[in-house]
Amino acid sequence: MASEGRTEVLQIDGRDVSVTNADKLYFSKQTRLTKLDLVRYYLSVAPGALGGIRDRPIVLKRFVDGAEGEAFYQKRAPTNRPAWLRTITLSFPSGRTAEEIVVDDTTGLAWIVNLGCIELHPHPVRAGDLEHPDELRVDLDPGPGVSWGDVRRVALEVKAFLEEMGLRGWPKTSGSRGMHINARIHPRWTFIEVRRAALALSRAIERRAPALATSKWWKEERHGVFLDYNQNAKDRTTCSAYSVRPLPDARVSAPLEWDEVPDCDPADFTVLTMPARFAAIGDPHAEIDGSPGSLEKVLELAAEDEAAGLGDAPWPPHFRKMEGEGRRVAPSRAKSDGQKPRIKMPLIVIANSPNREAALAGFARWKERYADAAKLLAVDDVLVDSMRGRSSTWTRIRVNLRHVPEELRPPQEMPDPDDDPTREWRAKRSQKQ
Repeated sequence: MASEGRTEVLQIDGRDVSVTNADKLYFSKQTRLTKLDLVRYYLSVAPGALGGIRDRPIVLKRFVDGAEGEAFYQKRAPTNRPAWLRTITLSFPSGRTAEEIVVDDTTGLAWIVNLGCIELHPHPVRAGDLEHPDELRVDLDPGPGVSWGDVRRVALEVKAFLEEMGLRGWPKTSGSRGMHINARIHPRWTFIEVRRAALALSRAIERRAPALATSKWWKEERHGVFLDYNQNAKDRTTCSAYSVRPLPDARVSAPLEWDEVPDCDPADFTVLTMPARFAAIGDPHAEIDGSPGSLEKVLELAAEDEAAGLGDAPWPPHFRKMEGEGRRVAPSRAKSDGQKPRIKMPLIVIANSPNREAALAGFARWKERYADAAKLLAVDDVLVDSMRGRSSTWTRIRVNLRHVPEELRPPQEMPDPDDDPTREWRAKRSQKQ
């Protein structure tokens, strides 16, 4: 049996790149893939993968224990990096700064994959202008029970809308259950303006396909496919093209031609199948940088929404309160403002854990204790949230008891397990306020 400690030295473009623990299994349940297998996968699709990250600062999302372990985010470049690897200093909404890695070539790509970065998370800006994004990102996030067919239908609505706005969308599977559509834009607008355009787009698609799409930030208000406009806020990143996702079948985020979207299946695109596809057809997004567009028409639509009384929508929780933003509180927890009554959803928290499987096991125990209530839950009454803090991720499970009669509703108990890694940080912050 091979030792996990073996180091493989690859010569790439005249440089030596060491792959440490080369035989360590990163996928072991369904697809047996080692760290070296992942490096070789990225080398096989390097022109495409680099197209999504080259000249962009990148957040390192590291799976040091493999895809089945817990990941953590590392913004700051490791101190023991090679001299040929470029870095650049970014500022964040908190006022802090960080020196982040910029990957320009295949050697840099292999080097960060060796760190356990099975996903690639670039910022939507170029190193030469860190305050003006050159990409509008449309993230289609299906809710529980939403079919892949609905995701594809919403994607085609987005395509049509972008074309009406003078923009070209480039679709790709997310590598999970959703789809991403990116549009290159001229780097003339700030992050706030690009997010404002993304919100207007989300609301427009919701109006066009109200049964399929939603722009609502709070999960308890959503249905169908959520268009996550906040992915365009500063300091937010999404996985780029050809990224490997931590699913048992090692799916990847696959760039598509639009004529592939109506019939594509995300399960067809994996570490094992993508190299042959890339060799046969190349990168469907190879020309993405050649067609930047303008946000002017979308921002005109945003102005029309605001004139009609549609204010800003909630920002991610770690952002300061923004001008024009309403109360940043879930409807189920909001107090009445005396103006417009709203229905509060009866939500309870079941589990918090950095380990998704542990959180799901806690939910299973809850269902056993409250079997009568559990059998009345609809698919979208169970909210499994992937929470992201400054450097860590965890799973939160909540249950909406709207379909459970009041006399059968279980009370809010201590979550089981209750391992929210941000609790200590939030407690310290509240003491300072």
